Amino acid sequence: MANSFQAKAIGGDPVMADYTPSGAAVSAGAVVVVSNQPRIAHVDIADGELGALAVSNGVYECTGDAAISSGKKVYWDDTNNKVTETSTSNKGFGWTVSACSADGSKCNVLHQPF
Repeated sequence: MANSFQAKAIGGDPVMADYTPSGAAVSAGAVVVVSNQPRIAHVDIADGELGALAVSNGVYECTGDAAISSGKKVYWDDTNNKVTETSTSNKGFGWTVSACSADGSKCNVLHQPF
């Protein structure tokens, strides 16, 4: 699989949409940016095979790029595979529902792309 774990599903009621990878398989937990929207694979999807990605409403354990308080709007940094409060060059991901203590620490995020 081409992607490593980036977002671990821990709750919510995710809305799923069809997705067929082209060029590489997608691993469960991978965040895939589709039309500027970060979406999340819940299961492995083989290259060229129909699968589905979560488009909203799930709660995910993600890695943060800094100390981030609970209740903050966060963006997906596709280069570093982390959530961040920095909007520049990143995609709207959702809101933290727990805090990240420092760069590399985990926090829970409600996936509500904007």
